Amino acid sequence: MEFSELIKTATVESVLLSCAGLPAVKGTLCITSHHLLLSSCPGGDAQPGTVELWLLIRNVDAVEKRLASSSGTITLRCKDLKVLQLEIPGMEECLNIASSIEALSSVDSVMMMYPFFYRPQSLKLEEGWHLFPLEQYFQQIARQTSQWRLSDVNRDFTTCPTYPPAVIVPAAVDDDALRKAARFRQGGRFPVLSYYHPKNGTAMLRSSQPLTGPNRKRCREDEMLLGTVLDEGERGFIIDTRSAQAAKQARMTGGGTEPKSSYPQWRRLHRPLERGRPLQESFIKLVEACNDTSINMDRWLSRLESCRWLSHVKAALSTACLAAQCMDREEASVLVHGAEGTDTTLLVTALAQVILDPSCRTLVGFQGLLEREWIEAGHPFHLRCARSAYSHARLKQEAPLFLLFLDCVWQLSRQFPFSLEFGEHLLLTLFDNAYASAYGTFLCNNEKERCLCKVKESTHSLWAWLNQPGEKKKYLNPLYSPNALVIWPSVEPQSIQLWQGLFFRWIRSSQYLDEAWAEIQRLVQGNDSPVKESTENRLSQSLSDPAARTENER
Repeated sequence: MEFSELIKTATVESVLLSCAGLPAVKGTLCITSHHLLLSSCPGGDAQPGTVELWLLIRNVDAVEKRLASSSGTITLRCKDLKVLQLEIPGMEECLNIASSIEALSSVDSVMMMYPFFYRPQSLKLEEGWHLFPLEQYFQQIARQTSQWRLSDVNRDFTTCPTYPPAVIVPAAVDDDALRKAARFRQGGRFPVLSYYHPKNGTAMLRSSQPLTGPNRKRCREDEMLLGTVLDEGERGFIIDTRSAQAAKQARMTGGGTEPKSSYPQWRRLHRPLERGRPLQESFIKLVEACNDTSINMDRWLSRLESCRWLSHVKAALSTACLAAQCMDREEASVLVHGAEGTDTTLLVTALAQVILDPSCRTLVGFQGLLEREWIEAGHPFHLRCARSAYSHARLKQEAPLFLLFLDCVWQLSRQFPFSLEFGEHLLLTLFDNAYASAYGTFLCNNEKERCLCKVKESTHSLWAWLNQPGEKKKYLNPLYSPNALVIWPSVEPQSIQLWQGLFFRWIRSSQYLDEAWAEIQRLVQGNDSPVKESTENRLSQSLSDPAARTENER
């Protein structure tokens, strides 16, 4: 397939671009294979006063058309929740532009996506891909205990197609036992170490559900694997992210739970967390409510409650706190799983580590956590982030689990403003890049797919870009003060707040808040030069794709 076949009209003059809270801009609209560009100067040469739209077409979630006799309006609803309007002279041009954007934004082949074509001069392809090797994480654990080992049982992805090649497992369990345990777990996701708590030597493991089925099948190797985690007389907790009823129903279709008779030292706790369609619909309803500026206070509060997004945030934080509490206060090891073990399981294990481990609250440590607990652990980003909140397409496997995690981390940063080295800007950047990116970090659904697509050989890593000195400082929290303690968040309803920096980002201006943060940064750094941007610069930054803009400035 050639991209040129999908572009019916490449250039249109005198297009009026409007975006909430910003002045309208008239200019030349151009469509390329991956970007939509608008320049206020004919020819797009970067003259003073030029304002550019530089939108990654992969970011477009929905295209809406409204036609008049001699013109048309296209509304672009983006995955990052931005809404843009293009007034295009000529009905045929309008239809062609809309059709081209729809076709280009629907290209689903991973290797045709922009990261495979993006080549910034400041980065090398190999940079950033090997910053957080599991071997390095394992060495930190090995310095404290000999109870765990690094296994390459999955080096060819045959034991588990969604696990990385190397995993950390109990030292007493050999690879043959792991293979047998894998056959007893859905998708081959046998229990592996997620986090070792150095304070008391407890462990957090994750897996998928056991395949006990209606006949209550057993697997000695699986029982032995979990048994070796606990010493004689010790107890552990299994946190199941499904309701007891859902787990019971799963048993009738071949899944199930760990029976107490086979796992006597483990106690099961059910903490149901939504995933899939209910979570996606909650996200859609919340964004609809946020965009409705005509509603009164009572109606707003009613819609905020009915979408249930804050309830999902509260449930996720509560379950992560439970896992952290079992380890830190009960001094008990924990196994977390739901059904597949690729969604709510990772949400809980990753959040629990932010709560427990100060190193996960640093900029580099948090990147390592994402790499280990979301990307390498097999969260299916390609499926879950295929559509955002505006798409008219029928829901398939989309679900904002990663956004829910970022929202929970934002809640932690709000309750503990000095304890996280990074600020809201990093969380927003991660959300944007999970849904549409110039980088390959969030491509595909697991490490096996990334290997097949040669993602690490053919695309740039987001971490390489974020960790450049000039970029890195944008994401740092100027108020950060290292905190070695566990940070226990309040999960009372009154403590959970709407993440306005994300959900209202394009609806109202953040100019004064941005200036206040810039001033705080200046005071902390002892820099006397005042930080103020012109309206024009703010406009340009609001409309541009940062990665593409950086390259354009070069």
